[in-house]
Amino acid sequence: MIRFECDYAEGAHPRILEAMMKTNREQTPGYGEDDFCAKARRIICRACGNDKMDVHFLVGGTQANTTVIASILRPHQAVVSASSGHIAGHETGAIEATGHKVITIPAENGKINAKQVRKVLTDHWSDSSHEHMPQPAMVYISQPTETGTLYSRRELTELSALCREYGIPLFLDGARLGYALASPENDVFMADLAQLCDVFYIGGTKVGAMFGEAVCIVNSKYKEDFRYHIKQHGGMLAKGRFLGIQFETLFRDGLYLEISKHAIEQAMRIKEAFTEGGCEFLFDSPTNQQFPILNRMVFTELAKRYTFTTWEKLPGERTAVRFVTSWATRPEHVDALIEDVKRLLMLYGDR
Repeated sequence: MIRFECDYAEGAHPRILEAMMKTNREQTPGYGEDDFCAKARRIICRACGNDKMDVHFLVGGTQANTTVIASILRPHQAVVSASSGHIAGHETGAIEATGHKVITIPAENGKINAKQVRKVLTDHWSDSSHEHMPQPAMVYISQPTETGTLYSRRELTELSALCREYGIPLFLDGARLGYALASPENDVFMADLAQLCDVFYIGGTKVGAMFGEAVCIVNSKYKEDFRYHIKQHGGMLAKGRFLGIQFETLFRDGLYLEISKHAIEQAMRIKEAFTEGGCEFLFDSPTNQQFPILNRMVFTELAKRYTFTTWEKLPGERTAVRFVTSWATRPEHVDALIEDVKRLLMLYGDR
């Protein structure tokens, strides 16, 4: 079976493994207080054009989301998210387990907008019994979204302005950030995130690292005691240097964008093959996740040779599926998929 179901199943980029092996027998200060982490922090701050940020390295996305949100919200406060947001549907209630409600907004192509968030905030504060309800006190988005779509700079700027108007933080989940940055349709870059977000993180696990996310705290209001929160949520890695080494390697010589671009190129080849065969898509994604809608015969035949994710059952025995590419996606595997897609859509495309 050829796998196109996720972008983190493989190990790590060879250059990361080599860098980790070079320091395998070294003894350094633990818990992220080593020179490797310090260097990686400097590199990330430079890439974001902000040397005042605090940068912390955590192991995974759910851990990063939970730690950040729980560190900022008070016990009676909630976070606003798209209904399709990762914290709302794919983190086993991790946010709720910390005592904070996730207030969901219907997503359009995976995104929420400033008008929707304003209504949530206005409705809450205009209700005479608002203290009987969780207080919306943070906005969570991801770039790219769970459906592979992108926030434009204009959309992000509008959300940022609204959050600042209400004095609440904008938190951006960048677990797949590299694939947003490498998309030809993207106009939001890391320097923009450092200007418009209060907190964001740069994903490593899904973009070539063995594990790791770099949490960037821009707003000084949220910096104090963050390491205490990391420890409390089980995120303070004793051998923390391995996180720093990975991010230093990813940001050296443009590797992060290089491997992200590879994933985008392969995803666009897959998208083109389905498009030319007459397939519709559940979402028009310009990133490494593609969501073609397959009829029963095409789905059945492709599933015999390829592993992909069933995303949504649709009327007429049609199924929206997800194909995902990564830094490790082999062009020859994409070649094979394209040939099978062309053949199957020619045979069964109208059924």
